[in-house]
Amino acid sequence: MSESPQLMGSEGSPVFLIGAQRSGTTALSFALNAAFHDVGGLFTVNGKLPYLLQRWITQEDIECAHLRADEILWALRRKLPSGKGAEEWLARTEAVLRKYAQEVAEGSGISPIEMARGIVSESYGAGLRWGEKYNEYLLMLPYLRSLVPEARYVVLIRHPEAVVHSMLKWSGDRPWNPGARKSALDKWNSWNARWLHFARNIPNESYLMVDYEELCRGSETDRMEKFLGLELRQYFTTLNSRTGSPHTDAPLPPDTMKTWRALNALRSTQRAPQSP
Repeated sequence: MSESPQLMGSEGSPVFLIGAQRSGTTALSFALNAAFHDVGGLFTVNGKLPYLLQRWITQEDIECAHLRADEILWALRRKLPSGKGAEEWLARTEAVLRKYAQEVAEGSGISPIEMARGIVSESYGAGLRWGEKYNEYLLMLPYLRSLVPEARYVVLIRHPEAVVHSMLKWSGDRPWNPGARKSALDKWNSWNARWLHFARNIPNESYLMVDYEELCRGSETDRMEKFLGLELRQYFTTLNSRTGSPHTDAPLPPDTMKTWRALNALRSTQRAPQSP
């Protein structure tokens, strides 16, 4: 193992890390942020730019010569993206949004999706190895694919009881977080079901499903290195499953158990992709 990370193959396509809340995506995203940074790339943690573009670039606004750059920039800075390189990326993104807002004000006839593609491409930098984590991308997968057709996905799954245990312990100002086991399980189920539906229509080699508990034990590292074309082992040493899968006498609801089994079936049958 070399002291510094080495690329394994080409830089490949942009990578989105997705998974239901409390599935370990934040911990993994910081590891990927460091790994990408050390090879001259960028992996933003909760940058959420595509999420905001979907909601704030509308055909009506473009026709009225008004790109809502102020709203997007406020949302980007309300809860700042994290990780190495995040502040530089945010400054570049602001400049890009201001440029496009001026073009729209002068009567640009570009479509909303074409504009969003341009903003994403210029914000992350042409030719730059980049990726992004934001849980809510699970709610907008078709748009994400139309925005970045060449993107690949790392999908983090975790046992629903472990997720619920973490949800119910979650503190802070999160009015959208469930406060009871049933509602938390329902939320876990609805988010993961969206991935299962989406995965039916994309190539098998465009995604990698990873179990968080196994990732923490080190048994998923080789698959992730092959998929991303990047050495990762040294960045995964701090990953740990603090909550684990708590014991409970209550059975999982049938729909939740069905989704959990489907996730594991898809993961177990997926061929480990080769480096691009």
